[in-house]
Amino acid sequence: MLSESESIAKLVTLLNDDFSSAAQLIFQSKGRLVVTGIGKSAIIAQKMVATFNSTGTPSMFLHASEAIHGDLGMVQPNDVVICISKSGNSPEIKVLVPLLKRFGNTLIGMTANLTSFLGKESDLVLNAYVDHESCPNNLAPTNSTTAQLVLGDALAVCLMEMREFTSTDFAKYHPGGALGKKLLLRVTDMLDRTHKPMVNHTSSVKDVIVEISEKRLGVTAVMENGKLAGIVTDGDIRRMLNKTETISGLTAQDIMTKNPKTVQLEAMVIDAFNVMEDFSITQLVVFDKEEYVGILHIHDILKEGII
Repeated sequence: MLSESESIAKLVTLLNDDFSSAAQLIFQSKGRLVVTGIGKSAIIAQKMVATFNSTGTPSMFLHASEAIHGDLGMVQPNDVVICISKSGNSPEIKVLVPLLKRFGNTLIGMTANLTSFLGKESDLVLNAYVDHESCPNNLAPTNSTTAQLVLGDALAVCLMEMREFTSTDFAKYHPGGALGKKLLLRVTDMLDRTHKPMVNHTSSVKDVIVEISEKRLGVTAVMENGKLAGIVTDGDIRRMLNKTETISGLTAQDIMTKNPKTVQLEAMVIDAFNVMEDFSITQLVVFDKEEYVGILHIHDILKEGII
């Protein structure tokens, strides 16, 4: 682990104008970014493509071996190609590179050997040099593939900044799973409006208990003249019972919590959850502008798998 981290740290000293030129070239390209390699470098290429695609740079993986057996037709005239090879002298690379040059595609080489075939033939070169592998035999690609991965991530991050790629843009490419829900899901998407607990401020405590029990949200809103006056939670009920011998004559306004925390219908669910966490509460009163529309419970959020 230490060996790989040291190799990555040295990459910073190897960056030159070719890196910034590569980022600018990809940014201005009217085609796609094609990333190719063979062996372990091909696996890194696939990860790079996944990162580029998810951050706004249309990309495609091309296996170097398959490319010279028919898949080269995937490459279009305006595409920019990144070719990854530690040695830069793999037989497949030596066959593929001249073909790409003949097609007129701009070639960005990523190699640990600047004097290799790939290093010399590329229009731009990203230096992925490492002193050695962390493998005890200095054979298995370890430090070198980590260096390639880091260079790819650095390039993707630069392109994100150049595109002014925001979290909203990121959400568009990640609609599924917990991440997509966290970035996209709004309170309105999950609010159950059929269970809208509500009592009048003069309602009896018995009516309050019935409303909380029927709506099964552990809380009810208390309304006065059509506006929210407060809330009564099941916790408020328990505290009341500990303090008084009889509930006769008590009304909702006598036991309610005033100025409860609220959230707007169009707010992000993750923001609503953060409010709950900050104030150690399990429900939020939901408003559509100034109209009370329901209760958001923390259990609803947890069931969605957002957290």
